[in-house]
Amino acid sequence: MRAVVQRVARARVLVDGTEVAAIGPGLAVLLGVGREDTPDDAAYLADKTANLRIFDDDEGKLNRSVRDTGGEILVVSQFTLYGDARRGRRPSFIQAAPPDQATPLYEAYVAALRAQGLKVATGRFQASMLVEIHNHGPVTILLDSRRPF
Repeated sequence: MRAVVQRVARARVLVDGTEVAAIGPGLAVLLGVGREDTPDDAAYLADKTANLRIFDDDEGKLNRSVRDTGGEILVVSQFTLYGDARRGRRPSFIQAAPPDQATPLYEAYVAALRAQGLKVATGRFQASMLVEIHNHGPVTILLDSRRPF
């Protein structure tokens, strides 16, 4: 499972011009599910996301998590995180999980965040979305449940 985690001032998702989700300060998470991912990957990544210390403390150091700040999380599915563009000019997405496999793992990730008491909004799975992200900092972190960076 892969995630692009951005600290945001606010974020929202529109589908067909209608807002389907919005958050204030917190995290926007673009989440990709791979073919080999399991519920353990979802749990690991949710815990990592919830406790990632990328918010300023009183001294201006990145030392607080979204849990510490009471922030919200917007999770948007993004299979293109598994795009492989090393060969040719069109990315291959064969490592991305098909929707019937990805959906329950995406939902497990969201449920694991909510189980930690976090307020989580979501995009619409498999929809064409307009995602508005107001990155604060900017702070952007890449997470991968399989490969340490």
